[in-house]
Amino acid sequence: MCGICGFYSKQNITHEQLTAMNDTILHRGPDDGGVEIYEGKSGFSIGFAHRRLSILDLSDLGHQPMHSADGRLSIVYNGEIYNFQEIRERLKGYPFRSHSDTEVILAAYLEWGEDCVKQFNGMFALAIYDRQEESLFLAKDPIGKKPLYYWLGEEGLVFASELKPIMACPGFAGEIRQELLAGYLTKQHLLAPDTIFTDVYQLEPGTAMVYRPKEIPGRKALGPLTTGEEGTESVEGKEELRKWKYWDVAKRYGSLKGSFAGSFEEAKEELRERLKRAVSLRMIADVPLGTFLSGGYDSSLITALAAECSSKPVQTFSIGFEDPAYNEAVYAKEVADHLGCDHHEMYVSKEDMFSLVEDLPIWYDEPFADSSQIPSMLVAKLARQEVTVALSGDGGDEFFCGYNNYRMLADMQKLDALGAAVYGICHLPGLGQAGLMDRLPGRVQAVAANRRKEYQVQPFDYLKGKKALSLLKKEQKDYRFAGETGYGEKDWQIRRMLLDMDTYLPGDILVKVDRASMKYSLESRCPILDKEVMEFSFCLPHSYKYEKGNKKRILKELAYDYIPEMLLNRPKTGFSVPLDQWLRGPLREQLLDYSSKEFLERQDIFREEATAGFIREYLKTGDKGAGTGENYSRMVWAYFVFQKWYERYMM
Repeated sequence: MCGICGFYSKQNITHEQLTAMNDTILHRGPDDGGVEIYEGKSGFSIGFAHRRLSILDLSDLGHQPMHSADGRLSIVYNGEIYNFQEIRERLKGYPFRSHSDTEVILAAYLEWGEDCVKQFNGMFALAIYDRQEESLFLAKDPIGKKPLYYWLGEEGLVFASELKPIMACPGFAGEIRQELLAGYLTKQHLLAPDTIFTDVYQLEPGTAMVYRPKEIPGRKALGPLTTGEEGTESVEGKEELRKWKYWDVAKRYGSLKGSFAGSFEEAKEELRERLKRAVSLRMIADVPLGTFLSGGYDSSLITALAAECSSKPVQTFSIGFEDPAYNEAVYAKEVADHLGCDHHEMYVSKEDMFSLVEDLPIWYDEPFADSSQIPSMLVAKLARQEVTVALSGDGGDEFFCGYNNYRMLADMQKLDALGAAVYGICHLPGLGQAGLMDRLPGRVQAVAANRRKEYQVQPFDYLKGKKALSLLKKEQKDYRFAGETGYGEKDWQIRRMLLDMDTYLPGDILVKVDRASMKYSLESRCPILDKEVMEFSFCLPHSYKYEKGNKKRILKELAYDYIPEMLLNRPKTGFSVPLDQWLRGPLREQLLDYSSKEFLERQDIFREEATAGFIREYLKTGDKGAGTGENYSRMVWAYFVFQKWYERYMM
């Protein structure tokens, strides 16, 4: 796990300036650093910089930037290719000098070119400079575990693992994309390819791209794609840029859907073997390793498989809370004891969590407001005291139907016909103008208004989306994510799962975990997000995942083979942050300052009266709870986090 940045540009970026950019992500790789600048053609130069967190081949032979044996290629890379040893065996003609997966990527590119990414099973964000083609190749892993941003400026392209190096690049202006803020306030995060800045993009999951400046004489045309059935071209309006999907949720699901014809027990055994292989591959490391253990099904199953693959007790890490209503540490300890793990736990107070609020913009350098980022940082801090790598259970909910809203969507689909009737009545001549829809309960409004058959919003997100649109001055893109209709699924539940794989998982969960773990130079690995496991989930009948209200059916049954049901079968609480108490208590004055007329007029983003009135009403009434349609704490928190980010970087 590392951090990378660099450029392909006519701009005269010096070695000292590139070093300063690289130093902004020192936390991603404190063990080593490398900065190099290469002469290109027609006045272009190429700069590569790397911060290293040493995991495999701890020697100097793993140093980056790394170059191919023939000198044609240079690479900076963040992540792990878990099947690199298998790929290396197929590339025996290459004169390997190290035991690192980085060198295997170089050899694979020389062998297969752009299609090399299809050979990789892992998490990665990589940049390769090809001197023969005078091109820059960027690629990201299938589900988007590792971040990669790029800025398309007038002088060329700048890339980085986080926004901080780009913001530190000479000449970067940082114009905010105000039209995205309604979506951010509703969802608490932005989604690739969008970022908070104009002309800055995130590379999407499962995507690769080639950048080759058009000004270079004699360059080859980029030409049509030759990447097979997964390839789809997308150009950002730049002649010199070609971008395509090599792995796509909708297409892989469509081609694999329901292809497993075996029994439930056969499916369970196949899943066991795939997960066990995924875990064992992720336990390959030259540094201490452990697991995050919440005591829930996913992390408990991963820990059980890790224990089965290990010759010594697995180190496990959990945090607990003072409030017993939210404390799962006691269950995690019971699971750890049952599995014979070397367990570590830390109880945290509200003050421990609150102490991290002020520095959120440092570690999440664009607006990001999933409040579980705070306890995620605390458990990462605990783990880093003992290990450098930690396995997690992320992905189980999205790929095996675990979230509570999936059950809710199954119930909502049964009311679709009633919703259509309500919608029709509310839009009869004379009634629509009277605002009848707005007077209905939030759940009824959401079902009735869903004429586009898009199931990504929970009922009260529908109300929050409407509220967000009313607060912003600039015309907004829809607060909903685009593209949901492309899954070819009529089942609301399945369609939402696929949407979450494309949006919530890479845009929220994986961003949260990456930044929280890398704050403490800790590598997080996710066996359930192994490509073979994800694709096998697409093959399974849906009833193997969800049956009569039983969520994550097959994962649960697999977990029970290792851990008694009585230790796992309980309501899930997750990481809880007292947002309402904070916003109405110690953060109240900051929140009022951020919504004052003077601040908002100077900022010129939010409608002054509407925004100030909304904040005052929230502080007066507080969060009335999920059943009232007035649970705005998360949205107010997103507003607060944006203003704190704005204050740090834009004022």
